[in-house]
Amino acid sequence: MQNHPLDDDAIASLERATLDAVAPPAVQALDGWLLPFDTSTIGRAKSAVPLRHHGIDPAQVGTIETLYAERGLQAAFRLADGPGLRDVQTELTRLGYQAQQPTLVQVGTVAAMRALCNGEPAHVADQPTPAWSAVYLAEGFDPVDGAHRVQALSRSAHVVYVHVEEHGQSVAAGTAALSQGWASIHGMRTVPAWRGRGLATRILGALADAATQRGLQRVFLQVEEGNEAALALYARAGFATAWRYHYWRRP
Repeated sequence: MQNHPLDDDAIASLERATLDAVAPPAVQALDGWLLPFDTSTIGRAKSAVPLRHHGIDPAQVGTIETLYAERGLQAAFRLADGPGLRDVQTELTRLGYQAQQPTLVQVGTVAAMRALCNGEPAHVADQPTPAWSAVYLAEGFDPVDGAHRVQALSRSAHVVYVHVEEHGQSVAAGTAALSQGWASIHGMRTVPAWRGRGLATRILGALADAATQRGLQRVFLQVEEGNEAALALYARAGFATAWRYHYWRRP
């Protein structure tokens, strides 16, 4: 799965950029980990994540559980697959955690992402707008999850907000967080009735333009392994998998 591996510094900056985007209310650093604390439906905003994929002490799992419990939260972990974290995975298995929701971290270049867009780029704003948020709350999406994503992405200090309108209706949206030397793509959504019309490429094109204006060249995103339509789109935009991770949760 290591098609495009990253070094330790790049992994750490990518994970910090991820939390810059979803902006959990609190984040604690713990010797090679970031611990975000949130009560939303967004897994990345409430799962402990290591800043490197090797050399992590499995004994830290108990400490992390305690820190989450002190806030009235159930601990969860977001761990890359691979031999470097096997001891941590073994400890989680011993404690009754299960690996769920396989997700790919994919990396690419802003230039390749921009090249995919042949049409007019979407509307870009530095602040969340009603037209942008309307997509996440549209029919066909989980309204609770949509509201949580609007809330999380709206409170980030690093995000630009993009949407497409057709016939006065907001039909597609997305965001990019521009921080830590990365553009990171989040919240890609197209209203079900408008899928298959190339609107996502217009979103990506606009996000690429925003990243270029900030002097950024690297881009990443996270996509569930089974989302074949999204994977096909991102492959056309030049993305390649850096690693796969699972969420480790107690059932």
